[in-house]
Amino acid sequence: MNPKISDFGLARIFGGKQTEATTTRVVGTYGYMSPEYALDGFFSVKFDAFSFGVVVLEVISGKKNTGFYQSEHVSSLLGYAWKLWTEGKALDLMDQTIRETCNADKFLRCVNVGLLCVQEDPSDRPTMSNVVFMLGSETATLPTPKQPAYVVRRSLSSATSSATKPESLNELTSTIDEGR
Repeated sequence: MNPKISDFGLARIFGGKQTEATTTRVVGTYGYMSPEYALDGFFSVKFDAFSFGVVVLEVISGKKNTGFYQSEHVSSLLGYAWKLWTEGKALDLMDQTIRETCNADKFLRCVNVGLLCVQEDPSDRPTMSNVVFMLGSETATLPTPKQPAYVVRRSLSSATSSATKPESLNELTSTIDEGR
């Protein structure tokens, strides 16, 4: 396995009993920051859950989220994990170095929890106390994860097409009009 070090670096931003806020100074490591924080400066108690989910998926897969590239349609480890999960092939995500000794049920539980943590909508993500419970209980029924953020990469050919066509990415729809 590859050792992982992560910086969830928001301890100095939160104050007192604050549970959410907005900032104009984004600090942290891209690839581990939740999309609402990286794009809009909004952070909440679910920020660490997102970062933790990324780290879980990195540890069990032996792959890094940053710099991950699988195909023109999957541009992150999160997208790759989601693709395998929805195809019923989540065991293919397993790091080769643990394949011989890893319990498949525990591995799938880790994938499930990791994907729950990186769901696109922050309100769908578990709190860290729920994450601890889900990972510590082999009998707890886990919810089915929804699509994570940062899943799709638009291909270059579709970006340079001369036709006007709507495109959808994580429920954000835009129309690209090109001049002559």
